[in-house]
Amino acid sequence: MSWIFGLNKDQEVPQPQSFEQAVGAAGGGGSDGGKECGGDKKDKSSGSYSNWSNFDPTGLERAAKAAKDLDKSTNAKGALELAKMQEQNKQLEKQAKIKEYEGALEQMKLDQSRVQQEERRKTLSHETQEHQKRAQYQDQLARRRYDDQLSQQKRVNEENLLKQEDSVKKQESMRRSTIEYEAELKHKNDMKRLEAELSGKAQIERENKDIRNEQIRIQAREHRDTVLQSIQTAGSIIGDGLRAFISDWDKVTASVAGLTLLAVGVYSAKQGTSVLGRYAEARLGKPSLVRDTSRFTPVEVLKHPIKFCKKWFTRPASALQGVILKPTLEERIREIAVTTRNTKSNRGLYRNILMHGPPGTGKTLFAKKLAMHSGMDYAIMTGGDVAPMGREGVSAMHKLFDWASTSRRGVLLFVDEADAFLRRRSSVSHSFLYPSSSHDFESHHKFMLVLASNQPEQFDWAINDRLDEMVEFGLPGLEERERMVRFYFDQYVIKPATEGKKTLKVGKFDFNAKCSSIAEMTEGLSGREIAKLGVAWQAAAFASDDGVLTSEMVDARVMDAVKQHQQKIDWQKSEESRLGKLEKLHDRKIPEPTTKQK
Repeated sequence: MSWIFGLNKDQEVPQPQSFEQAVGAAGGGGSDGGKECGGDKKDKSSGSYSNWSNFDPTGLERAAKAAKDLDKSTNAKGALELAKMQEQNKQLEKQAKIKEYEGALEQMKLDQSRVQQEERRKTLSHETQEHQKRAQYQDQLARRRYDDQLSQQKRVNEENLLKQEDSVKKQESMRRSTIEYEAELKHKNDMKRLEAELSGKAQIERENKDIRNEQIRIQAREHRDTVLQSIQTAGSIIGDGLRAFISDWDKVTASVAGLTLLAVGVYSAKQGTSVLGRYAEARLGKPSLVRDTSRFTPVEVLKHPIKFCKKWFTRPASALQGVILKPTLEERIREIAVTTRNTKSNRGLYRNILMHGPPGTGKTLFAKKLAMHSGMDYAIMTGGDVAPMGREGVSAMHKLFDWASTSRRGVLLFVDEADAFLRRRSSVSHSFLYPSSSHDFESHHKFMLVLASNQPEQFDWAINDRLDEMVEFGLPGLEERERMVRFYFDQYVIKPATEGKKTLKVGKFDFNAKCSSIAEMTEGLSGREIAKLGVAWQAAAFASDDGVLTSEMVDARVMDAVKQHQQKIDWQKSEESRLGKLEKLHDRKIPEPTTKQK
């Protein structure tokens, strides 16, 4: 409202305390106000105004008029409040500016102190670095001094050591020279002494030669007389004894009878011992050709009485339990098992069987199952053990058949790799036929002969003629392989994972589809190779960190088995081709006989 009073805009106007004071100052109606306006140049109360010369009186008039208008107006009070509020706002803005200025001053002080602290920190860091560098330099100097001292000490020690070595070498050379000189003197003295002794002894011997010769002659004469007298005395004693023995016929007869009885006793004891030994071996022992048998010897009965009793009280299992074959072959095998069991119960004659086919197709397993199903003992031997024995195999086969004949339950004698010693017209095959014919090979009620071979065409015809039945064990088909995979997976993986201590776990995968795919992948594999797959799966689970058998591990083991099987086939083909070439070369080298040679 400076325009009301006519003041300069650039001049700061003092704020009145109230509206009445402002009106009184503007109108000049009061006595005090007139005095202040009339003569004084300075404000007595505040002392802030310096000069009234530029004061415009018209402004007071306008102010008085405006005040009257305001008094008459209905909005006078509101206008006054608005003016107060504007003045208060200005004061608040000034205070805010003052506070901002004070805050800026504080911020400047803080920035200044931060800068001072940063400079102080840099100074301290620089001083620390300088101290560290000084300490490192001093440490390097100390290390260098120490290294110099060590090197100097080492040089001194080396020089001292060289001096000591030189001194020791000199002393050693002096000692050696002294010892050599002493040894030389001693040798010379010994030689002189020995020479003197020898010369003295030689001289004494020359002087006493006649005496020594006379002594030797006397000793020889005495020895001869003593020997002659001993011979004469012994001859006279022996002659008198012989004359007395011959003249007495009773003594001669008794001596001859005693010597005869002694010879008979020695021979009888020798033969009796051998007979008893063979009998005990046949009854109590096990022949050396038998590798595995279910028959208990008396020693094994004493060692394992529980196992022996369990065997007697256990009912015989099915002959096809655990054996997976083709349906037609299973039917034929079941018929043979029933026939054999009825033959034993009726005390009939057993039939001899030939089982031929690739290795690992279940021939040995079925032979064991057949023996246990029929209530017989089984004995397994290998033809490879008989072939190197040559003609000594006759006595070994005698012992084997004698041992088999002593069994009360009957023995199923399984000969694996029979083609190794039963080839056509070989000496070993005749050695086998000789004990067989003496023990009624064609029909026997004590034992049953089962031969197994991978090459039956190499058998001697006499052997083929004595066989009652031939069974071929071929490689398993797709259905049989799938059954085998399920059987061995259940035996080696599922049961350990679900029973007992649960030593392994099975991952989540479709078991049925997996078995079908494995059966398709394992075409050409034998039953033994598929059984080894089950063991390989179990080993893979045990070898893993968490003991879990996954689908990838199963596939990996199957692929390894297939590769190994293919590698075996390749080896077999290469070996057969090599043998064929050798046979052709052998046939070419042998010339055909001429008519005269024929």
